[in-house]
Amino acid sequence: MATDQAAAHAPTASEYIVHHLGHLSTKHQDKIIDFSVINLDTVFWSVALGIIGCTLMWMAARRATSGVPGRFQAMVEILVEMVENQSKAIIHGNRSFIAPLALTVFVWVLLLNSMDFLPVDMFSSLFRALGLGDPHHRPVPTADLNGTLGMALGVLALMLYYNVKIKGLGGFIHELFCAPFGSHPALWIFNLGLNIIEFVAKTVSLGMRLFGNMYAGELIFLLIALLGSTATWWGFGMHVVAGSIWAIFHILIVVLQAFIFMMLTLVYIGQAHEGH
Repeated sequence: MATDQAAAHAPTASEYIVHHLGHLSTKHQDKIIDFSVINLDTVFWSVALGIIGCTLMWMAARRATSGVPGRFQAMVEILVEMVENQSKAIIHGNRSFIAPLALTVFVWVLLLNSMDFLPVDMFSSLFRALGLGDPHHRPVPTADLNGTLGMALGVLALMLYYNVKIKGLGGFIHELFCAPFGSHPALWIFNLGLNIIEFVAKTVSLGMRLFGNMYAGELIFLLIALLGSTATWWGFGMHVVAGSIWAIFHILIVVLQAFIFMMLTLVYIGQAHEGH
């Protein structure tokens, strides 16, 4: 009888996926765009992993030695050298802030993406064990469009800042109205429109690219998890095999997306150092 009741209350496949794709929010979102809604899980894990990333880098700097480095120091040195080489090739100017920024972006996005490796039912089981019910909770901030677009808006702010810093406010405004078609007054509106579209396209594509890849990866993990719920040897076997294969492949996606986000940040800031 208890088994029949549990089966009757068990969610369907679509309900299971919809529940796991829901956010722990301040209120239900009724509109496509609603800035009053805050996804608490995205904010919490973004801040927490940002602190963890900064702490790891601080520990590496504190423990750095001039002798034979340990594994952790060697890994961090390889990472720092890689970011420095990339920033040197892209940014032609002062990199005292930009190179550390790129390193921070890479480490932060890598940690955010890596949350996708946690078991999909880990937090649901934890909440039920603590008697908190089964609330919505998504621990992958980069699978939330709000999180990725928020980071992309930060990059946009840096693009605008360096455009003004390098070219001056007058030079930047002149470029907005006079590039790329020319400085004739009849072309000002077309130049301005094209430049605004360029800034918007860079921002949206930067956020959407990371979100799309991580959201798809999270969805595939949920579909694989459903195989294990079939209670058959075939479903369980496919769950283990498919889950292992996808997790290994997803390692490449997690690292690659962090690298791409860092590189595009450098490219966009580098373009701010150059004129049309």
